[in-house]
Amino acid sequence: MSRQPNYEFQEWWNKEKERNHVLFSDKSVNPNWSTVEIDSPTSLADTSVEKDRSRNARQLSWVYILKFQQAFNGLIWITNGFVSLIRTANRRIKSYSPSRTESRLYRVIKVFLVIVILLQFFELVAYFKGWHFSPPSMEEALGLVELVYATWLSVRVNYLAPPLQALANVCIVLFLIQSVDRIILVLGYIWIKFRRLKPIPPMEFSGDIENKNAEDYPMVLIQIPMCNEREVYQQSIAAICIQDWPRNRMLIQVLDDSDDLDVQHLIRAEVQKWQQKGARIVYRHRLIRTGYKAGNLKSAMSCDYVKDYEFVAIFDADFQPGPDFLKKTIPYFKGNDDLGLVQTRWAFVNKDENLLARLQNINLSFHFEVEQQVNGVFINFFGFNGTAGVWRIKALEECGGWLERTTVEDMDIAVRAHLCGWKFIYLNDVKSLCELPESYEAYKKQQHRWHSGPMQLFRLCFFDILRSKISWAKKANLVLLFFLLRKLILPFYSFTLFCIILPLTMFLPEAQLPAWVVCYVPGLMSFLNILPAPRSFPFVVPYLLFENTMSVTKFNAMISGLFRLGSSYEWVVTKKLGRSSETDLIAFAEKESDPQAEMNSLHRASSDSGLSELNKIESRKKTSKKKRNRLYRKELALAFILLTASVRSLLSSQGIHFYFLLFQGITFLVVGLDLIGEQVS
Repeated sequence: MSRQPNYEFQEWWNKEKERNHVLFSDKSVNPNWSTVEIDSPTSLADTSVEKDRSRNARQLSWVYILKFQQAFNGLIWITNGFVSLIRTANRRIKSYSPSRTESRLYRVIKVFLVIVILLQFFELVAYFKGWHFSPPSMEEALGLVELVYATWLSVRVNYLAPPLQALANVCIVLFLIQSVDRIILVLGYIWIKFRRLKPIPPMEFSGDIENKNAEDYPMVLIQIPMCNEREVYQQSIAAICIQDWPRNRMLIQVLDDSDDLDVQHLIRAEVQKWQQKGARIVYRHRLIRTGYKAGNLKSAMSCDYVKDYEFVAIFDADFQPGPDFLKKTIPYFKGNDDLGLVQTRWAFVNKDENLLARLQNINLSFHFEVEQQVNGVFINFFGFNGTAGVWRIKALEECGGWLERTTVEDMDIAVRAHLCGWKFIYLNDVKSLCELPESYEAYKKQQHRWHSGPMQLFRLCFFDILRSKISWAKKANLVLLFFLLRKLILPFYSFTLFCIILPLTMFLPEAQLPAWVVCYVPGLMSFLNILPAPRSFPFVVPYLLFENTMSVTKFNAMISGLFRLGSSYEWVVTKKLGRSSETDLIAFAEKESDPQAEMNSLHRASSDSGLSELNKIESRKKTSKKKRNRLYRKELALAFILLTASVRSLLSSQGIHFYFLLFQGITFLVVGLDLIGEQVS
């Protein structure tokens, strides 16, 4: 059947054709038009289009070849990286020698791994038999396998899923409470930035100390506790000795707890060198190292000459304060008789060294920029960081001095001083350079001490807090926020919710975790954590995954400290590599003295001290075991648990849960193989 003509369209077409013909053929409208422009505009356009098309067609093959080459190079890079990763993992597994002792938590995780693998076997059988669509029932005539699976479904629905869902709900509530606390801290931080709130010193010291009366400068004692700090002792002592402060108003104590004779000789020689340069510096070494750092500081404060000093500044061995540190901190004590502590911020010389250092920088930037600053401005209390701070000696004596009862002596003395009514000030714009641990082993030991100690302290000072004379609001802040929420609840729900409950919900689907708990709220919290370090924004996802991975270490430390297990009182010095801004110190020293005289002084100090063998000691290698990367069993076991749960999630088509479990399992695997942080060949 032929199609009928469209008369309306034909009529419209004729009218348009006539109108265009009149327009282009009437030369009186624009007598300057050329015949080519009037009669054949479409032909010119078609010619240019054809020309462009022919040019693009000739180049199209080259574009595809270039893209193919880029994709091929990327594929080769990924393949080489994957092969290198497999080889490294295989090498470390072969060289791994398991320890004889196993922690209680590791035994529990091993049992959990066996259960998860068995459940995965049942779920694979059910999947291939199609029981996810029509599960067998107990009322039907079933075979042995069907009967076992039907019984498992009944037990799962009636006995296992309800308590798991109840535990999940409790952890979700704790998670939301902690998230609200985090949001409030960020809002306080934004308010401080918006209003430009910061402490204002009542007075300032002038830049030139030579023309000032020395009596105007208070007597300051500076303490440098250290133990076997071979890599960092020189720059820390140098940074303290060049403080812009009258030398007769300052005394430096080098408190050396080293048990390595070579290190003792090196530190003693460094002290003698600065003594000959005019610095008032003394070297102290304890024969019996009891109480670790707290015992070291307690012993130093027992010296008779300490009574002549009003303030004491404390720096760990890897810290390098600026020359004007005392000038920027001491003025805040003027006229503030109830001020006990001035704490300054840490700055890191190696924050871009590797991925582990970058992730630590995110965490500590939030701690100093947000937590310490907000608590200092609005609550007037925060935990002393153990270093880069100045104490009023009267405050230390009034609250009982240094005690050896915990591994967090800094937090202990801060809490006791707060209970005695002393106030604290935090200075965010005064920074002291220090070093982040670059190996996962060192970082893990540091975090274990930082999270077991607060639980020890909470058990010891809980009733002291209740009996103290401070207001009930301050008591509630100490108990509910400072200890329970931020030291106990945070590691508890982080490990339980994301490492235990989430994998179990894949095998017990009757208990569920909403997607906003798994993805959206953690993502928001990670974004808030990264606000003080905006340059680290590309690492927000690795930061989220790594913090969940560290939850196993923090949870283990928290339980150890809470129940006084053996590992909770282990005090291990965090290993440093000696990364520092030595060039800045040298430049400052050259400005203050003649270079030739400085070299002669150094040479004379070395020869007069009788330590001519210093160079031999410096180059001597310790006869200890060779350093190597390790395997971490708890992290590896949890990696297999999470990866197994991700396979189960894939079978049930749970999108966001699958991706979270997959990437979290890979992160645990990378950390368990010690592929994050410093790599030792």
